[in-house]
Amino acid sequence: MGTVHARSMDSYPMHGRDLGVNPDDLEVMEAVQETKQEVLENKNVVVEHVNIEGLGRTKEDYLGYEISDVFTARNLVEVMRKSHEARQRLLRLGIFKEVEVVIDISEGADALPNGLDVTFEVTELKRLTGSYNTMVGNNEGSMVLGIKLPNMLGRGEKLTFQFSYGTKETSYGLSFFKPQLGFYERNFALNLYKVTGQFPWSSLKETDRGVSTELNFPLWMTDHTLKWEGVWRELGCLARSASFAVREESGHTLKSALSHTMVIDTRNSAILPRRGALLRISQELAGYTGGDASFLKEDVELQLNKPFIWGSVLSASLWGGMIYPLGGHPTSIADRFYLGGPTSVRGFGMYSIGPQSEGDYLGGEAYWAGGLHLYTTLHFRSNKRGLADLFRTHFFLNAGNLCNLNYGEGPHAHLQKLAECIRWSYGAGIILRLGNIARLELNYCFPMGVQSGDRICDGVQFGAGIRFL
Repeated sequence: MGTVHARSMDSYPMHGRDLGVNPDDLEVMEAVQETKQEVLENKNVVVEHVNIEGLGRTKEDYLGYEISDVFTARNLVEVMRKSHEARQRLLRLGIFKEVEVVIDISEGADALPNGLDVTFEVTELKRLTGSYNTMVGNNEGSMVLGIKLPNMLGRGEKLTFQFSYGTKETSYGLSFFKPQLGFYERNFALNLYKVTGQFPWSSLKETDRGVSTELNFPLWMTDHTLKWEGVWRELGCLARSASFAVREESGHTLKSALSHTMVIDTRNSAILPRRGALLRISQELAGYTGGDASFLKEDVELQLNKPFIWGSVLSASLWGGMIYPLGGHPTSIADRFYLGGPTSVRGFGMYSIGPQSEGDYLGGEAYWAGGLHLYTTLHFRSNKRGLADLFRTHFFLNAGNLCNLNYGEGPHAHLQKLAECIRWSYGAGIILRLGNIARLELNYCFPMGVQSGDRICDGVQFGAGIRFL
């Protein structure tokens, strides 16, 4: 809860130690106990003043929305609870290093007998901060260096420069973040970036230089993101042995796209949830605001988690998506879907399912994937929290398919094609949870339904990432 200091509203008599016991003493002790109970729970109080000490460049009007709820408290217990909630909201703003709360009786000629003053003692972050850390992506590790100017203009604005060097991707970008007053979840972001990535499964390398704007806001039980992105993409061959189909895709393209994402997430954890559900629906429309790429893209993710017998967890996931070319322009290899690998259909090579040319995987215009998992704790796990709490064993069954569609054939033909040549796999493994950021998996896989051209990983397979089927 953090540090909350409070002084009692009434003074209580202090008695020395009395070795004798008589009825009068028992009545006094009972009266004192009832008085304390009344002070803490039943006696009405009024919060007269809420002060914030330690402000430098932060504007007071920006914080007023975060602490206003403290004035609605009507007893001391409620004051402490609402003060703690306000403290959490202040820390969430990302502009303070420390926040402490002091609750005291009101003083002065105009003070009410039951009046309280609440003071938040804050320590602001430095104007310029730096960071160095490592980051785990989908089967990729990165070193990240960052420079941040928090609370740049005094109302929660943030300017960030970040450089990332990874095993397959190198990037740097400049971002500006601006939250709405009183509604931190509603915010605006502007990004300038350059990303260079290598995709060995396609013998492809890609360099993106772009700008994007994002608007994030909650609506009822959902979180929404509206985004516009303009990006100059340079595609090239990663190796001399790249297939003609990949060489044909090489060159410069300009993509301008509008996208919308809606998320409902009731899970208790994003990495290894024990309960709750996730629904993510994304749409992307490219071409109507300019650029060479022109398509409509739909992507859906659903996950359900439920506690099962003996402390285990049963989890089911379903992914699916389609990309529709517009204006007679074929879809680009950089925009299609990819499937397979330790983070999706296990037992297959990374993104090594579906259409390919001379060993280079070209992606598909439609896909689906489903997974069923049974997560269990390790048998040697003790009752005390320790290292074993970071590990889980799991048994899994995965299935999916990826293909290109003839959009003149109709929905029934599309579904029939997605139902043909289904790849699936089963197996078991051990999971290591890295905080609430990422997870590592070591699995023994049995790939089934293998089609010609698929690359399999029969046996032990290692995976690292944040999004798993």
